[in-house]
Amino acid sequence: MEKNRRPIPETPENLLVGRNPIREALRSGRAIDKLLVAKGENSGSMRELLAMARERKIPVQEVDRRRLDELAAAHQGIAAVTPPFPYATLDDILAVAAEKNEPPFVVLLDSITDPHNLGAILRSCECLGAHGVVIPERRAATLTPAAVKASAGAAEWVKLAKVKNLVRAMEELKEKGLWLYAADMDGTPVERADLKGPLGLVIGAEGEGVSHLVRERCDGAVSIPLKGRISSLNASVAAGILLYEAAKQRCS
Repeated sequence: MEKNRRPIPETPENLLVGRNPIREALRSGRAIDKLLVAKGENSGSMRELLAMARERKIPVQEVDRRRLDELAAAHQGIAAVTPPFPYATLDDILAVAAEKNEPPFVVLLDSITDPHNLGAILRSCECLGAHGVVIPERRAATLTPAAVKASAGAAEWVKLAKVKNLVRAMEELKEKGLWLYAADMDGTPVERADLKGPLGLVIGAEGEGVSHLVRERCDGAVSIPLKGRISSLNASVAAGILLYEAAKQRCS
């Protein structure tokens, strides 16, 4: 039975799939080379996407559904061919905060290798007011199609910077006035920490947490009080809880 199971294709990195990610890419103005649409797709949501593409003069190519199946799983009848993702810089992220006249709020990810976690964290960042996310070039998830899909379109709206050295980026942010707090089970309970000013939250990999080298560059640590028998949370869930607490304090 295993021999007959069709392998799930690995989606090329220059491809967006799924109606919601493509809608957000169209809304945000992201460069799109062309849309590939399954023949016979004529639902209301598909007509909306095609109208948005026509407005932006993006070519639309009808293809057999089998062609899309070969390119990606769960494509929902549409794919977008794009140039490489335009990663931001630290200055780009800080500029967003300055434009909004808000103290900078940055999330830094240490060894987050699961693209679904990256996408979910981007989604929480967009919803809860973070100005950007920083990831290292090595040993980290990048903005693959799986990450974009997991972000539910948030990847088009949150600045994502890829840096050669995470510790060096942390030092640069500290020079700009940010206070950096690692997510750590031995840290101060998050509701008792002051997260109102220029802030960087550092999230580590599930199970391993923030690495020693990164942890010692932080100004402190925050924890999420847990009451169950399991001693840790999924990285994206922990990030969402910490982001919510920071957003709550920063709105008060």
